[in-house]
Amino acid sequence: MAENLVTQVDQNGQTTPIIPVDEDEDSQQSTSCFCGFLFSRCRRKRHNAPEAPRPMVTWQPPVHRDPGHNLLPEPGSPHTNRKCLVLDLDETLVHSSFKPVDNADFVIPIEIDGIQHRVYVLKRPHVDEFLRVVGGLFEVVLFTASLSKYADPVADLLDPGSAIAHRLFREHCVMSHGVFIKDLSRLGRNVDETIIVDNAPASYAYHPNNAVAIQTWIDDPTDTALRDLIPFFEEVAEADDIYSLLRTLTF
Repeated sequence: MAENLVTQVDQNGQTTPIIPVDEDEDSQQSTSCFCGFLFSRCRRKRHNAPEAPRPMVTWQPPVHRDPGHNLLPEPGSPHTNRKCLVLDLDETLVHSSFKPVDNADFVIPIEIDGIQHRVYVLKRPHVDEFLRVVGGLFEVVLFTASLSKYADPVADLLDPGSAIAHRLFREHCVMSHGVFIKDLSRLGRNVDETIIVDNAPASYAYHPNNAVAIQTWIDDPTDTALRDLIPFFEEVAEADDIYSLLRTLTF
């Protein structure tokens, strides 16, 4: 079986590995989720369909664990005194498809089981401006449940200015009940000064109070979510208490 390269999110916010399969198999059911190369239980909506309700999360103290080792190296200049901003990749910053897309920003060649595939990547509107701004304010970490053989070349093209200081992949996630969870306490940073931006609530299940729950993006060219977040993160970068701001964020 081919490796699961990419994770996307079903309507309940569960992360789902995307498995390339025969293009003719179940193609009608999978066109909205990696367009014919999807795991059969993954179902995505187009941008003009209603967004599924997000689960309610009650306020709780942040989780502090002793991971035994840290996923990130000790912060060096210029990140020593900066807060940590963790960014998801798929459906947060980009959307990728094995089906050809005329207006793709990038085309990534990937070998799967000895066969060359082409992944077509769309950038979310305003992602360039967003990365440029937050890269100057935070220690930015790209944390994806996808494999590095896909995510690394995407990040290379997405971030030519090196706003992203570190990259973490599927092997850095915690697997729990079939879900890839991004455990912020394993980063080696102060959890109380760490924020995660992700479209999948299951991904930040251990630290819901540290999350900015951005809406899933597929291909809406009018989307302004990343641009709208810039003033918020400019304020968070200078704040003494991130939780007081996160509690008031309506997004």
